[in-house]
Amino acid sequence: MLFLDNPLYPKKKYPMINADKVTLKEKVGYGFGDMASSMFWKIFGMYSLFFYTDVFGITAAAAGTMFLVARVWDSFFDLFVGIAADRTKTRWGRYRPYLLWFAIPFSVMGVITFFVPDFGSTGKLVYAYITYSLMMIVYSLINVPYASLLGVMSPDPQERNILSSYRMSFAFIGSFITFMLLQPLIDFYAGAFGNLPQLSVAEHVAETTVSTSPIGWTLGVATIGVICSILFFFCFRWTRERVQPVNKEENTSVKQDLKNLFHNAPWWILVGTGLASLLFNAVRDGVAIYYFKDYVQVAYRVPFIGWDVTTVYFLLGQAANLVGVILAPSLSAKYGKRRTYMIAMAMAALFSVLFFFVPNQLGLIFLLQIITSLCAGYVLPLLWSMFADIVDYQELKTNRRASGLIFSSSSMSQKLGWALGAAITGWILFYFKYNPEVVQQNADTIFGERIMISLIPAACCVIAFFGMMAYPLSEKKVKEVTEELERRRKLEE
Repeated sequence: MLFLDNPLYPKKKYPMINADKVTLKEKVGYGFGDMASSMFWKIFGMYSLFFYTDVFGITAAAAGTMFLVARVWDSFFDLFVGIAADRTKTRWGRYRPYLLWFAIPFSVMGVITFFVPDFGSTGKLVYAYITYSLMMIVYSLINVPYASLLGVMSPDPQERNILSSYRMSFAFIGSFITFMLLQPLIDFYAGAFGNLPQLSVAEHVAETTVSTSPIGWTLGVATIGVICSILFFFCFRWTRERVQPVNKEENTSVKQDLKNLFHNAPWWILVGTGLASLLFNAVRDGVAIYYFKDYVQVAYRVPFIGWDVTTVYFLLGQAANLVGVILAPSLSAKYGKRRTYMIAMAMAALFSVLFFFVPNQLGLIFLLQIITSLCAGYVLPLLWSMFADIVDYQELKTNRRASGLIFSSSSMSQKLGWALGAAITGWILFYFKYNPEVVQQNADTIFGERIMISLIPAACCVIAFFGMMAYPLSEKKVKEVTEELERRRKLEE
């Protein structure tokens, strides 16, 4: 690797000392990593289906199938990235170097993905499959090692819980920034470089959603991409790996690592519940732009900024998510991760059902979005912290610390959740005969959009709730595992 002898990064060897406390700078640096990932991930999760149907020019069903195919195989690719990361050895550690190596490719692939080539329908579909798949591969190569960092930055479960909250807090800040910037950037670039003249806020009143200018989308995503690369570089510089495995020889085979993982019952349960909770987010977020365009139809733009009602809806959701993330450590410390997770999913299910019955009143819609998003905000930091607990649990059982493999599986569940969510959204839109060429969708199409923003997410929450009931790693059990591992490490010294 060319980077290994780069004079910009001195050959400083960090001691692998378990007792080292994680500094505030490290916590912020770790948060920057998911801030960058989330800025792009929200574009893919909330805007990509709209981009492919209304800007790129393929059907909702074709886009949904592409999401499923690309992300499903890429989800399993995550496992191999995790295996490779576990076996990477550099002076910077195992996982941090990937942040450096793939920071720029991550942003470049995002721009290429949101470029609209002058091809026919078949050529466009092939281009979409290739670029979207490559984007997901690059995402895996940087995000799986990043996630794995959580398992080696500290051996303390409570410290990891705090790190996870920092991660999720910055993730939601990144999402918030994306929602603040993307739509105004697209509209600005569309006016400055597109075929349409730049519009004032007053002239946007008749519009109910973001511009469909191809050049606007490409340049808007490019701007976000530059920010992402910078954040990944800071994450690399400000973090460190300090947890040593108990088994320093680490001579187990890939086959044995996978066998150990597949015999890990808590892992299966957490992957399943994580898949359900992420499917909840994917469906309701993916359909939101259609819901507002076709059902709500409020043509309002925030003065001077130009945010439409869909962007305001997303921003309110991210703000509520962030509050939930911030409160998650204190609530989980009081009630336990498992119980807090179940309560949050039960409440999210209830308010999602209410969403179906809410009349077309913007105030009520925004209120339910805030409450539902607040509940969802508790879940993600708990989920990632639980995967770190499973790393310890498996190390205790097998004498092998496979952080990369286990955290890649969490990324796998995330991608599968978003893949299924995006696919289901596209297929249901196609089933209910969504047509991007018409101004007013029919009643059946609007009914389908209402189901996707309410009842389907509620069903996902119910599945996650019952799945978590079977999760066996209580707070007491996690504490016992941690103490035993610390005892073994001391014996190895």
